[in-house]
Amino acid sequence: MNGAILLLLAAAWLVAAYVWYGKKTIQRRLMEPLDGEGTPAVTRNDGVDFCPAHPMVLFGHHFSSIAGAGPIVGPIIAAAAFGWGPALLWPLLGGVFIGAVHDYLALMISVRHGGTSIPDIADRYVSRRARLLFMIFVELALILVVAVFAAITAKMFVTTPEIVIPTFGAIPVAMLFGLFQYRWSGVGGPLWLRTLLAFGALVALIYIGFIAPISLPFTPETAYIAWFVALMIYGYFASVLPVWILLQPRDYISSWVLIAGTLLALIGIAVTHPGMSLALTGDVATAVEGAKLPLFFRWSDPEVGPIVPFLFIIIACGAVSGFHSIIAGGTTSKQLTKEKDAMLVSFGAMLTESLIAVIAVIAAAGALYWVGEGSLTAVMKSASPIGVFGAGFGRFTEFLFGPKVGTLVGITMINIFVMTTLDTTVRLGRFLTVEMAGDAFPLLKRNRHLATLVPIIPAFLLGVSGGWKTVWPVFGAANQLVGALVFIILTSYLYSRGKPIRYTLWATIFMLVMTVGALLFLAYGYLFGGTPQYVLGLISIILVVLAVMMAAEGMKLVTGNHSAKK
Repeated sequence: MNGAILLLLAAAWLVAAYVWYGKKTIQRRLMEPLDGEGTPAVTRNDGVDFCPAHPMVLFGHHFSSIAGAGPIVGPIIAAAAFGWGPALLWPLLGGVFIGAVHDYLALMISVRHGGTSIPDIADRYVSRRARLLFMIFVELALILVVAVFAAITAKMFVTTPEIVIPTFGAIPVAMLFGLFQYRWSGVGGPLWLRTLLAFGALVALIYIGFIAPISLPFTPETAYIAWFVALMIYGYFASVLPVWILLQPRDYISSWVLIAGTLLALIGIAVTHPGMSLALTGDVATAVEGAKLPLFFRWSDPEVGPIVPFLFIIIACGAVSGFHSIIAGGTTSKQLTKEKDAMLVSFGAMLTESLIAVIAVIAAAGALYWVGEGSLTAVMKSASPIGVFGAGFGRFTEFLFGPKVGTLVGITMINIFVMTTLDTTVRLGRFLTVEMAGDAFPLLKRNRHLATLVPIIPAFLLGVSGGWKTVWPVFGAANQLVGALVFIILTSYLYSRGKPIRYTLWATIFMLVMTVGALLFLAYGYLFGGTPQYVLGLISIILVVLAVMMAAEGMKLVTGNHSAKK
């Protein structure tokens, strides 16, 4: 099958779904905008965390924060494990019917409750116990995300020194953009001109990084630690500085890097017409060199596990991710100027992420051969899914830049988004720390510097010690568990308001079944496998217990044994 036609059909489906299912179904029937009332960004504007944003600027912030490397890494792993068909189908269906609904309702319910986080809202619509359980779990998950994303970025700085200048150079560019947008608004022209100038500066930085890579004069291990420390310092300042001067403009400008990269990929796919194999079965052990990855070739991967439930765990960003709700109810809800913009910012960003997932799969299965030198299988073993995307992107854009520059552009694009997720997550950790412990320790409410250290210090220790590697294998299931728990909260909220719950209840059940099934499968392997890993087994069991407890709390409300607080 022609990859260009496949991409065109996927894009048409996502645009139609935005109008039909997003605006005409979910928005109209579940939570219609009330733009006569001021949003928290307007009524609580403090110039630090609550700050009204232009809808396109906020779209850029939200999109950059939720994207990261997720919609690229997950689909490529799934395609290599099962075939490109399942890796495409789940983002196109899950992204519309589960992920976008999850993101839109999470944003709107947070806005309706003063910009508070989803875990805090659980207190009102599920139970006090649910709030505490959810907050502790999410805080631990955020700490792990900070550690892992900083570690990934630090390693990329060591192995790909060309990306150092564009990554750090984006910081002063973003700060200047923020100053022109909010403090010097009469200077620099309209938003489109400022955007064009900032984007041009980033392109120049990418070129400078290519011709002047920065490598630290240390061993790789020492260089990794040095970059990791620098990233932790950056995360700290990104959390405490006013949102308008760094976080928001950086994410907005970064979103245009991904949009430009997506357009380049679209052009490249349209020109190269990569072929997608339609063979239904295949065997990587006997595949002929130069063969294409099949549409579907096995039900279970020896490393990943069976396609059900692990397809729905591996592909999170791009289909549905619990982490999105934390961003929606954390930073995004505090910047939404009008409720009518929520559909574009959240539902639209989720479907855009689904499109990125489609491009990633075509890059893996269309641009690269299945086996052989420089193939999908070879790059997956020697590098990573990010390397696969870079190689595929380089093939698409070879007619424009040549393969080496195109590959570097693809990798730089991903790395910039990993950074945006990193700085947003540190700020989210500060918000959640205040909500969870602010009443007991009022100093945390008054001092955002101290509150930022709560997630930063353990993340730093996990990163420098390598301890994050121990718990990271269960993070995929933990992240999807957050999504399932958020759906319990959303369903409880809709039920308490007399709204139809069929749009979220089935998603709640589906996500719970897939997540619990995956965790039980992992727990069995960790506890009774050839090399037992008791820590991971215990964590998996704890997560299953958490899911069951949260589901039980939600059922109390739906069955009438528990009423929501007014």
